[in-house]
Amino acid sequence: MIIKCWGSRGSISVSGQEYNKYGGDTTCLEIRTQSDDIIIVDAGTGIRRLGNHLVKEGRHHFHFIFTHAHWDHIIGIPFFKPLYDPQIHLQMHQGPFDRFYIQKILTRVMDPPYHPVPYAKSQAHIENKENHRDKFEIGSVTIEPIPLSHPNGGSGYKITEAGKTFVFLTDNELGYVHPGGLSVDEYIKFSAGADLLIHDGEYTPEEYEKLTRFGHSDYSDVLDLAHKAEVKHLGLFHINQDRTDDAMDAIIDACRKTIEAQKYQYQVTAVGADMTFQL
Repeated sequence: MIIKCWGSRGSISVSGQEYNKYGGDTTCLEIRTQSDDIIIVDAGTGIRRLGNHLVKEGRHHFHFIFTHAHWDHIIGIPFFKPLYDPQIHLQMHQGPFDRFYIQKILTRVMDPPYHPVPYAKSQAHIENKENHRDKFEIGSVTIEPIPLSHPNGGSGYKITEAGKTFVFLTDNELGYVHPGGLSVDEYIKFSAGADLLIHDGEYTPEEYEKLTRFGHSDYSDVLDLAHKAEVKHLGLFHINQDRTDDAMDAIIDACRKTIEAQKYQYQVTAVGADMTFQL
């Protein structure tokens, strides 16, 4: 599978020269599978650029899964050009959420007066797939959800294909268990042996002391999780809206020093827009 990031910024999109390296768009991932399916994870502002790319490529069939309904993960959907094309077929997978959850949240985003074209008037053929609280399949991949530790809840995912595993746990607080969330041990078990783990690492240890219970993790806790789960590659995600490229580089330098000092056996990357991983 090929995983491409179209946006990794947390909370709100940003712009400016100091954000060029990692990008300013909010959460959107594209996954291409061996069965030639395209899976889109979340519809933050990064989905605008993805939609433009898909239009140029002439693709017509896409699958969606969502982590949760906070604005930075859904606000880009009105600007996803394929939504207005009658040739497009969108399959909205409910994942572990209640029936019509996705339909309800996207309808609210596009309800007038917030947007001139209601979700129900979009021209693409939209199919709402049933909810799956356990594993489900899209073509050649198997997808397993897990509850996130985050205000208002959410879902992380383990995506497996041909013996390779990608785990996506954005907006997940390891230092505090929110209602519906799980213990760190459960996330370690879920991530065990992952070829790629992309995890929320928004805060420095100093920041986290003041921001406990906001729903995001101290990157040092994420480093420890990746070690105990024996992952091969860790990507830090949900980059703070005020974190400049230089500041993010400094965090990665600190992480790599910790990995070397502790003799951890994995590599670490800050996940930025347009970054691609192939498993």
